[in-house]
Amino acid sequence: MQPHRYTELFFLDEATALSAGHRPCAECRHADYQRFRSFWQAIYGSEVNADAIDARLHADRLVSGRKRTFRAHLAHLPRGSYVSLDGKAWLISEDELLLWSDSGYTSRRPRPLRSEVEVLTPRAMVGVLSAGYRPEMHPSAQ
Repeated sequence: MQPHRYTELFFLDEATALSAGHRPCAECRHADYQRFRSFWQAIYGSEVNADAIDARLHADRLVSGRKRTFRAHLAHLPRGSYVSLDGKAWLISEDELLLWSDSGYTSRRPRPLRSEVEVLTPRAMVGVLSAGYRPEMHPSAQ
């Protein structure tokens, strides 16, 4: 990654990018960024910019150079969050979990509501999703 340049990353879909701790681009996806920023500001207060959001997301996604996760009950997690079950990444849909792969979601299973799981999506991003931000998802999520 080059400093002060565009992030050289591409993801399956927006839900995957959010789970990795990346927000919508303020330039190439300006309308989505503004919508995302309005949710962020409503939850976390005060005027924010891309640098402030990125700093918070970076702190939430890494600890000592490793992915930071936390535990939560599936019933309390919003659509668009990722969780780890059986060592695999699953996207939370309304009432299903979708198994992630780099080419699309390959399997579905009912969303168990009584389970506590490891959450892969950064905590601050879960807040934005809980507030109602809806990420774009790969066609295989339909």
